[in-house]
Amino acid sequence: MRRVAWTLAVAQDRCMGSGMCAALAPELFRLDGTERAEPVRADVDADERALDAADSCPALAITVREGAHVVGPRP
Repeated sequence: MRRVAWTLAVAQDRCMGSGMCAALAPELFRLDGTERAEPVRADVDADERALDAADSCPALAITVREGAHVVGPRP
């Protein structure tokens, strides 16, 4: 069985530091010292909470990718 891996990224120029992602998925996102969000680690197993965080970001600063394909935020 093939493991599905996603890459998480936060656009620092768009992140407003609302903390929504860290509240929804603290295992995946945290606020850094500049009050911007960052992934806890860039590469993670596929996790619905990553998509929920990307969908909930008020600045649409979170991108979830599977390889070159963007899977989040969802339309």
